Amino acid sequence: MKALDYTALIIVIIGAINWGLIGFLGFDLVAFLFGSMSLFSRIVYGIVGICGLYAISFCGRLRNN
Repeated sequence: MKALDYTALIIVIIGAINWGLIGFLGFDLVAFLFGSMSLFSRIVYGIVGICGLYAISFCGRLRNN
């Protein structure tokens, strides 16, 4: 379970960095690497979204510690 938590957290951080690049510089790293809305870039966005939803569970677990 801990490995899944760290993997999800790393992917969420990468997604946050990408959103920061979009917001501050207008540069979408995922689109640059994999193409604008290509199948692979959509998969990457989907994985980041799923990891973000999973990361919500961190809030409940932090409260319990």
